[in-house]
Amino acid sequence: MILKAARRAEFFVCSQKIQSQTDKSGDFMSTIAAISTGLAAGGIGIVRISGENALNVADSIFKTVQGIELKKLSGYKAAFGRVFFDGKPIDEAVALVFRAPKSYTGEDVVEISCHGGLYITKQVLRAALKNGAVPAEPGEFTKRAFLNGRIDLAQAESVIDIIHAKNEFALKSSEQQLSGSLSAAVRKVREKLLHEIAFIESALDDPEHISLDGYPETLHGIVEEAQKEIQKLLANSDNGKILKEGISTVIIGKPNAGKSSLLNTLVGEERAIVTDIAGTTRDVLEEQINLNGIILNVIDTAGIRETDDVVEKIGVDRAKKYLNEADLAIYVVDTSTQLDENDFEIMELLKDRKAIVLLNKSDLTPVTDSESIRKHLDKKMIAISAKEQTGIEEFEETIREMFFTGEVTFNDEVYITNIRHKTALQEARNSLNLVVQSILDGMPEDFYSIDLMNAYEELGSIVGEAVEDDLVNEIFSKFCMGK
Repeated sequence: MILKAARRAEFFVCSQKIQSQTDKSGDFMSTIAAISTGLAAGGIGIVRISGENALNVADSIFKTVQGIELKKLSGYKAAFGRVFFDGKPIDEAVALVFRAPKSYTGEDVVEISCHGGLYITKQVLRAALKNGAVPAEPGEFTKRAFLNGRIDLAQAESVIDIIHAKNEFALKSSEQQLSGSLSAAVRKVREKLLHEIAFIESALDDPEHISLDGYPETLHGIVEEAQKEIQKLLANSDNGKILKEGISTVIIGKPNAGKSSLLNTLVGEERAIVTDIAGTTRDVLEEQINLNGIILNVIDTAGIRETDDVVEKIGVDRAKKYLNEADLAIYVVDTSTQLDENDFEIMELLKDRKAIVLLNKSDLTPVTDSESIRKHLDKKMIAISAKEQTGIEEFEETIREMFFTGEVTFNDEVYITNIRHKTALQEARNSLNLVVQSILDGMPEDFYSIDLMNAYEELGSIVGEAVEDDLVNEIFSKFCMGK
């Protein structure tokens, strides 16, 4: 009974929120249209129309060869016909009909697939706009899906992550979030908190019938379990960032150690100038490299050494700056030469950082070996030859192990890839820490309720059940047009 009352209250608040968002988003009931394919020549171009009047708009510009109106078709039906603009046929096309509420937006939707020329696609859109539709804002189709309850906010954000996925791991992670894996984990914790909030409030309102004797100990155990669930999600947030954005990687070493040769090997083409002259690389070179699904955002830096050359010195200073900001440092050592003061300076910079030491020029007679380096720097070392392209596979596997502790799997793992989600989880965890502290300090039960509610609302912001209008608008403004 307590929980049912709490859920009714929650539903009312959420409904009011959605209504508020609807009022502020313009005429939510208007029928919108946009091009949903890329603005470039292609095989097909798709114009999407969504809203209460979508079928009427579509019937105004599209005539089936059978003479059947689209409004008379059931959902998930396709019809071949012609698109008309000002009464003149402009293209042959296929119209797909999706009926509310079983469409992407939860509204009536028509998608017209025409030939993929940019001009003709724009003409189809112009025809729709002239016959009652209004231009969709960026992300408005997905926004309507959220407001109509088809997906929650976390799922909506995963849509844009799917579009921007740079590798297989990022794609799979985003697909998992779209399927509701993150939302399910968050709602599980929220339900536990909601039950306790409702119980405390009911006990405070009716102390004669509901006792709180011994309850702090019970609540302590429940909150600890919720903390574990949140911490489990947060533990994967660093991996999630890497999956989504890639590993910020800097290649560092002395001049002529083979840094640029390594970059060229990883890229698969000559992007950096390679000469026998020390100090050739004076500025930074940036490349994005896909190593079997792992994205490296690689920066090749100027060789670190003492120099009187003003330009080269600027390059050295930039190398040190990028090193401080990187997730991973790749230290390239020329094993055909002796270690010197420049190597010792680099090794000192790397002591407290994630780093891999590449013993380059293994095809030449070695002068420096791993043991001589290990006296100063205890990091993973791999013998390679950038010139002969040997040792690269071991290097790739080492990166995988360092960041993912083995193979990345998506069977049951939920990866936090969104900084907004991570921040909300951290705030929820902080609020639950305050609950625990209040229990340990013997504070009154109403103190528990305040912090439990804060945690509940922070988690709700992830799925969109406790979120401000401005945030919703900001999130969907980042979407591409037509999505």
